[in-house]
Amino acid sequence: MSESFTSAHAQDGSMSGAPYNVLFLCIANSARSIIAESILNQIGGGRFRAYSAGSHPSGKVHPHAAALLRHKGFEIGRLRSKSWNEFVRVGAPAMDFAITVCEQHETCPSWPGQPIHAHWDMSDPALVQTSPDDIAEAFAETYRLLLARLTVFVNFNMAGLSRLSLHQLVQDIAHKA
Repeated sequence: MSESFTSAHAQDGSMSGAPYNVLFLCIANSARSIIAESILNQIGGGRFRAYSAGSHPSGKVHPHAAALLRHKGFEIGRLRSKSWNEFVRVGAPAMDFAITVCEQHETCPSWPGQPIHAHWDMSDPALVQTSPDDIAEAFAETYRLLLARLTVFVNFNMAGLSRLSLHQLVQDIAHKA
């Protein structure tokens, strides 16, 4: 019989029923992962706590990502570009999921607590530099894709699913939404 998935917090007994912690990863942590963090924190209904980080953070939220999120009504004051090293330190929140949102699969460090890892292949809207309309469309498409994927994600009934089944479901989101 396969082991059912429960939150890392519930596994250690310290916070049974605690939200699932989800870390979105990309290279610069300026656009895709920041947008994903914002969306999940809004639509997660308290069941999820989202974070974002990058392997080579730019040090700032991309201005087009900030403008898009502000336009959609998100609070952006706390958003910042940061290194994923913050999440492997002692005292960092235990992650239940680590989801890369890069075009290429980032090689992630070994996360404490062995979160379920998935890769959602996505183009980087920050690389679009043709026209203002093209840039706006690239960021809007990124937002649309992430909203669709995260809407599927938050609607999973995770209770009773095995880690393997849940991993496959989260990985498959990239191909279905």
